[in-house]
Amino acid sequence: MAENRAPLLERMMYYESCPGCKLERRKEERRGIPYKEFLYVWIVTLCTALPISILFPFLYFMIRDLHIAKREEDIGFYAGFVGASFMFGRALTSVFWGLVADRYGRKPVIAIGICAVVIFNTLFGLSATYWMAITTRLLLGSLNGLLGPIKAYSIEVCRAEHQALGLSLVTKFCICCLIKYILYLSRMHNLGILAVSFQVSTAWGIGLIIGPAIGGFFAQPAEKYPDIFSQDSFFGRFPYFLPCFCISLFAVGVLILCIWLPETLHMHNVNKMQDGTIEFLEAPSCGSGLKENANESEERASTENLFKNWPLMSSIIVYCVFSLHDMAYTEIFSLWAVSDKSYGGLSFSSQDVGEVLAISGFSLLVYQLFLYPSLVKLLGPIISSRVASVLSIPLLAAFPFMTKLSGLRLSLIANCASLLKNILCVTIITGLFILQNNAVPQHQRGAANGIAMTGMSLFKAAAPAGGGILFSWAQKRQSASFLPGDQMVFFILNVVEFIGLLMTFKPFLAVPNK
Repeated sequence: MAENRAPLLERMMYYESCPGCKLERRKEERRGIPYKEFLYVWIVTLCTALPISILFPFLYFMIRDLHIAKREEDIGFYAGFVGASFMFGRALTSVFWGLVADRYGRKPVIAIGICAVVIFNTLFGLSATYWMAITTRLLLGSLNGLLGPIKAYSIEVCRAEHQALGLSLVTKFCICCLIKYILYLSRMHNLGILAVSFQVSTAWGIGLIIGPAIGGFFAQPAEKYPDIFSQDSFFGRFPYFLPCFCISLFAVGVLILCIWLPETLHMHNVNKMQDGTIEFLEAPSCGSGLKENANESEERASTENLFKNWPLMSSIIVYCVFSLHDMAYTEIFSLWAVSDKSYGGLSFSSQDVGEVLAISGFSLLVYQLFLYPSLVKLLGPIISSRVASVLSIPLLAAFPFMTKLSGLRLSLIANCASLLKNILCVTIITGLFILQNNAVPQHQRGAANGIAMTGMSLFKAAAPAGGGILFSWAQKRQSASFLPGDQMVFFILNVVEFIGLLMTFKPFLAVPNK
């Protein structure tokens, strides 16, 4: 009996002074589902995503009011650089924050990133000049390096057999958790990383939708809600402060919540331990995933070169290409929707854009709750990403023809198109999250996600700038014989989408070993 049991058990060292070991012991003693920790992950991820795209519904009007553009056709050019500054700042520091997270812990990096949201997102809403807007967004991106660490954190905070419940836990806090659905997911042991990555991408995707919705509804409040805000009030003088302030206020609450955020990083510097307490735990090998032994320090000392990990690097490269496309699409859609129909736009107000994105956000939540798990179980992360990419191409090609519509028909078509496009984007990104996290062990996830964030941020920094320049150029060629106006914009977006699709095949993309 003991012989049969031995292969299933392993002896694990437990260091009293190590926060990661404390969490591991807590997970061994409390084998239930870590609902509280998953809620923390979801809220922190949402807080990170909200300020990234809040500006897109009102950026066109903000650049106009800052009087930096001499002509209306040039607004897109200047708007692109403001949109790019956040990602450029994050590209400069992502690897640094990943290394800090691997050295000092996930929790300090998360707290610093949330502090950056509180300070610099608020200052962005108070921008009185074009250069102040760029500077505050640049600093916000530079100090907000928590997306990579939170991706690693989400996998480390729970036992392996409970990782598959990450999605159902998020669902509980979003839409009254369905018991049968939880029991169904609990049997999906082979989809552990999927569910946790899906949890992060769910909060991330919804944040990138809710952010613009908040920006659309609350920007220029003195014009939209004159009974509440007068033109002479503070919000009349700073028309773009209210949406930024709402998100910063939410970030303050999340920062307070970080006090109870448990650290997951293992810190086993025995020379610095005062109490010298070392205990041994016997746990199932399928449990916490912690395998501390005498060889671990050697393994950490001789860390593999992540740049030679082709499954990781190939998934990051593909991720960067789709990030370029998605960010350029977000920038272009927001500028295109609010531009005048005489320039090929839809003549939407910032509130109209907010409504479109809010509807997309709710539909995205329903899709990820009821459809995506079955889709990825049936097709896998790679095939589902390919299918989503293929479907995006004809959808984008149809966008320029919406300008011929008006009234209710335009509203319905724009909402449906935006809904479908955001669903396809999240399907692709979630699949790539899964591949990245499967490609590296725990002690390398902070650095690996830092590399991914650097590459992604560089591409996302180029996307708004390039998209703004492209949009501005397209508005000046309305009478061109080949792909006039915005048809050229969406054609180039489709070219990038097609390149990303090709790169999901071998030899460009290598699948990590299970």
